[in-house]
Amino acid sequence: MKNLFFPFLFCLMLFPCSMRAQEKAAVKPSEKLRQALLVIDIQNAYLPHMSEQDKTTALEVIKKVVMTFHRCKLPVIRIYHQDLEEGPSENSEEFKFPASVEVSESDPKVIKHYPSAFTKTDLDKMLKEMNVDTVYLCGLSATACVLATYWGAIDKQYEAFMVKGGLISSDPKRTAFIESICKSVSNSTMLYFLKLKD
Repeated sequence: MKNLFFPFLFCLMLFPCSMRAQEKAAVKPSEKLRQALLVIDIQNAYLPHMSEQDKTTALEVIKKVVMTFHRCKLPVIRIYHQDLEEGPSENSEEFKFPASVEVSESDPKVIKHYPSAFTKTDLDKMLKEMNVDTVYLCGLSATACVLATYWGAIDKQYEAFMVKGGLISSDPKRTAFIESICKSVSNSTMLYFLKLKD
């Protein structure tokens, strides 16, 4: 009986190590979930209608966040709003983002016709193809399209966070209110999250 005990004990000791090795093998780098930044509607057509206070702060924050995601090689998705009757036309200056934000033409692009960027667009499909599970939202308007897209992301079972200081609306008090009722993260907290998952 003693002769059987020690081999049995040795096998029991090895079992947890074997299980840990199997768990590691099951998580392949290609399957690692990723985070994406959604830059929403900061178009020249809509910026003049927004609060100057919000614009001054938020455009600088958005610029920094875009640079961070580019540096981390994580997706920056450009989202544009277009009214089917009133425009703006896709080839016009009004349709574009301000040059100061420094998005890239290689960043994926979504054109929407509804407040939520998930309504009748390929955004959900695009995010799933990139294995994204977490989205950060910035842009305008905090009280309309950004908020609608935030809830759209939650409905689609993404983790969603507003970028604190990166939201714009016509009234800074409303912008602050949206940040307070939604999950919001500062640039420094977001950097911590990116390092955790990168």
